[in-house]
Amino acid sequence: MALQTAAMLAQVDFTDILGQHDVKKQLKSALLAGHHVLIMGAPGVGKTTLAKNVATLLPSIEVNDCPWHCNPSKPQCPQCVGKVKTKKISGAERFIRVQGSPDLTAEDLLGDIDPVKALKFGPLSIEAFTPGKLFKANNGVLFFDEINRAPEKLQNALLQVLEEGRITLGSYDVDFHADFILIATMNPTDINTERLSDVLLDRFDVIHMGYPETADVEMQIVRAKGEKEIVISDMLLRFVVQFIRLLRDDKDLEKVPGVRATLALVGRSQSSAALDGRKQVELADIKSAVVSVLAHRITLKPSLRYVRDVDDYVHEKFQYFLTKEGKSLDAGGRL
Repeated sequence: MALQTAAMLAQVDFTDILGQHDVKKQLKSALLAGHHVLIMGAPGVGKTTLAKNVATLLPSIEVNDCPWHCNPSKPQCPQCVGKVKTKKISGAERFIRVQGSPDLTAEDLLGDIDPVKALKFGPLSIEAFTPGKLFKANNGVLFFDEINRAPEKLQNALLQVLEEGRITLGSYDVDFHADFILIATMNPTDINTERLSDVLLDRFDVIHMGYPETADVEMQIVRAKGEKEIVISDMLLRFVVQFIRLLRDDKDLEKVPGVRATLALVGRSQSSAALDGRKQVELADIKSAVVSVLAHRITLKPSLRYVRDVDDYVHEKFQYFLTKEGKSLDAGGRL
């Protein structure tokens, strides 16, 4: 299901995401081709925000007033037998989100038998079937956040519909059409998850999304998303951003801090200033929060994990960076 024409997609900028121009172009290209997309990247780089922006590309459409969002010219569900009212659904309503988790089941996606309806119509009657999220996404987009957190059985349930656009329900002798685009996200470094099979990956175009390209872009993100009441100067904000980016390049770290860490450190610094009755952040506010905000967001490599305390590691790295870069701070960032 191609969402827009090339001319229309070319004008879309996904304004909620700053930078990431190549990623945006790849996503628009995949959507234009009607391909399913898997966005890979570390936590906090904007995968979910980018995927949610796709809802803005979906125009309102006319569908049958049923849980399956049937096409009025080709109805397929039991409720559409005979004359059925139609309704207009917005682009946002055509964007259906599923959050990946170990307790998610295939029935959550495909649907299940309603016990009350089963008593009325019979357990193998199609009238007893309650459609799941795949049917609600019919004629729209299914957004599957953190797909690798879903169990293998559920991943396997996606194979047929992603390849054929049809769903076969085990208890019934009928296939159902499901026309949607799947946009999934995953963190490839998360080890406490299910591996995606090669067969499932083969159904996607894979787009890799990294951290903000430059310190300036990351500063813009913090300015756009952060607290506005307590002021943090450009100089101190750049100091925070550069320190986080230094940790991302640290060869002794197995897990590094993302953009959420930058936002959190700035936010905590602003809160510290507010508690002291100040309207502007000082360097001391950043220093007081750095270990609390960052220590649990990084992981030392195995060679250091059992010989170095992570709190001390963050403190030492901050002191080193302060010694190196702190001389450029004026009185507005005084300790």
